[in-house]
Amino acid sequence: AQSDAILVGIGTVLADDPLLTCRLPGMAARSPVRVVLDQSLRLPGASRLIGSARETPLWVVGSELAEAAAATRLGATGAQVIRVPAANASGLDLPAVLRALAGKGITRLMVEGGSRVASSFVAADLVDEIWLFRGTEAVGSGGVDALDALPLSKITQSQAYKVHASETFVKDTLTVYERA
Repeated sequence: AQSDAILVGIGTVLADDPLLTCRLPGMAARSPVRVVLDQSLRLPGASRLIGSARETPLWVVGSELAEAAAATRLGATGAQVIRVPAANASGLDLPAVLRALAGKGITRLMVEGGSRVASSFVAADLVDEIWLFRGTEAVGSGGVDALDALPLSKITQSQAYKVHASETFVKDTLTVYERA
């Protein structure tokens, strides 16, 4: 509710089918715009995001090269399609994504989902604040790294970020990093 928009990648949508709304009592109207990075515009019509697109704004950011029929299909559900250049075969031009969102009034963006999306924003140096939750137990071999192929030291030992706050919750620790 403190952000103008919340952003996830298509991988998170396909794996988790999130709703991305405020579900605390009385907070539904404070839900941020939901933004999905989806280069090929393959967001499933049966997803919870599409099912609620007319109640809570949903913006799908796709490549300029994505099929027009896919954009039309998404638009018919109430989702707004935003087109930006592709950076390469595996992703969108993130500065162009941020410029497009800023042009629509987004000033505070929460990048919430997916290790690939998180690592892309960190690698592109487009992050101002990071909230890192860490537990005492290592995730097993089937776990997902927080930053895809980037090591956590890209944050924890970087000169680009400094610790702003830290708090412990039973066995877990939240550390908030800010741009130095």
